[in-house]
Amino acid sequence: MTFVEVVRRALLAGFGVQEKVKELIDDLVEKGELSETQGAKLVKEWTEKAEKSTKDMNRSISELTSKTLEKMNISTKDDIDKLNRKIQSLSARLKKLEEGRPEAQEKAQEEIE
Repeated sequence: MTFVEVVRRALLAGFGVQEKVKELIDDLVEKGELSETQGAKLVKEWTEKAEKSTKDMNRSISELTSKTLEKMNISTKDDIDKLNRKIQSLSARLKKLEEGRPEAQEKAQEEIE
């Protein structure tokens, strides 16, 4: 089981728990053990806590992924984008320099062929 699958299952389990809590509260309201106002308040509080937990977990997963990629010394999309911008900039500078020197253009053309 991959890391992503574990996270996916945990999130799905969290959603299942949320439904069960709502059903439990609805049953308590139906039986008269909680008022509708109390039930709505409990559902709201639980939902807010669940959302906060989900945000915290997402942040933790993101941080863990970033640290793992950093340790593995794998280039990120930002790293590759920076390199591409630098290559484009250097290519443009080189082209300007070559435009001023016809012999450089001929040599560059020979290297291409």
